[in-house]
Amino acid sequence: MKSDKLQDAIGMVNADLVERTEKSKTKHPKFKWTAAVAAMLAIAIGIGAYLGNSSPFAVKAYALAEAEYPTMAGYPTGEMLPGFDDRYAAWREDQKKQRAYRGAGENLDGFFAATVSEFLGGANSENRVYSPLNVYMALAMLAEITDGESRAQILDLLDADSIETLRTQAHSVWNANYSDDGAVTSILASSLWLNEDVAFKQEALDTLAKNYYASSYRGEMGSNELNRALQAWMNKQTGGLLKEYISGIELTPNTVMSLVTTIYFQAKWGTEFSRSQTVDKTFHAASGDVPCKFMQQTITYGSYYWGEHFSAVNKSLKNSGSMWFILPDEGFSIQELLTDSEALAFLSSNGDWENCKSLKVNLSVPKFDVKSKLDLQTGLKNLGVTDCFDADTADFTPLVTKEQPLWLSNVEHGARVVIDEEGVAAAAYTEMRLAGAAMPPEEEIDFVVDRPFLFVITGSDGLPLFVGVVNQP
Repeated sequence: MKSDKLQDAIGMVNADLVERTEKSKTKHPKFKWTAAVAAMLAIAIGIGAYLGNSSPFAVKAYALAEAEYPTMAGYPTGEMLPGFDDRYAAWREDQKKQRAYRGAGENLDGFFAATVSEFLGGANSENRVYSPLNVYMALAMLAEITDGESRAQILDLLDADSIETLRTQAHSVWNANYSDDGAVTSILASSLWLNEDVAFKQEALDTLAKNYYASSYRGEMGSNELNRALQAWMNKQTGGLLKEYISGIELTPNTVMSLVTTIYFQAKWGTEFSRSQTVDKTFHAASGDVPCKFMQQTITYGSYYWGEHFSAVNKSLKNSGSMWFILPDEGFSIQELLTDSEALAFLSSNGDWENCKSLKVNLSVPKFDVKSKLDLQTGLKNLGVTDCFDADTADFTPLVTKEQPLWLSNVEHGARVVIDEEGVAAAAYTEMRLAGAAMPPEEEIDFVVDRPFLFVITGSDGLPLFVGVVNQP
């Protein structure tokens, strides 16, 4: 986003904001159960303060700027059609450009392990889903608008020695995971929702626009118009899969800013499950046996991974990453697995694991639809991010032009993952508000996921987009 475009747009009323947020220029393909994998996360950071008696806000929401996302050549179809070779060459060139960004998140294993353990732990018999990558992106943006110890605590959690280092890394991670070529959809988006009665520093908005592709809007905090605009934007960016949760997100009059990031991920299975092979089986949940539909498939050239207390296999996604199924050993619980350092290391290993063997894998996994809504505030405090939540210690001076008490008042994360024979759909949001070909292997293994398990969905660069606990499908 160029700075002059953002500057020129400031103060311009856009009466059609709600309509435009529903009809974004970025065209996300409608989700279809055609061996597709989809995942979304929306992270909203609201900043609140004591505003006192302020002048009335305008009725309409203001659009300050809309981010311009990278363009990508479409995945070529119709091999016999004229121009196929040129289209394929253009697509390959864009893939090469994207690969140049990969590897930027290699130092994030500690962050992933710590947050997975903290946010998914304590589920007991509940299902939980969490997106490490998008929470990372949201925290990186939060670091941009904080300073002092508030920023230092976030940098420490994200293993960055400076805001400049973090900014460069986050920008590369964003680009490494962005794809909109018709074959794999992995769209990351960000937006700022600003209280029009508060003066914000342009430099902070420009930095977020340039490095995080963040669009900016402003309006009357607490108004139905702005709430509808925010919900419409989030629903658009998350493919409409999170309407149940997003409908409850409303900005209050004492909100100063809401920062939202999203990720929409869609890719086909490498090989679909055959519906004719789906059978009725029993899932042994902690609360009792549950009848389920189990999808079955033999992966001839599969890989089997194991640790002291777990075993795992993966199912590939076409032109993308994988979905991993991690099963604790008999007698070892999911909660114990989430505190096991070896298991946590495996979650972000992307298959780079010593204990691995090539086998024919007879995979049997239940169809499931799991969702959860979590409060991340306590978890972030446990991970060392504390000052942002305290009005006396929070430092948001990079964001506002004059000193006023700002603090992070709530952090809520909602997510859902659905899988069937043809694909996986996943969605999540977090709201943080400041208020105030070889020979087939001879061996084979039956990998039956018929008790509580973990799963991981990775993107093309191998970073974990989603991690979840399925206690009951």
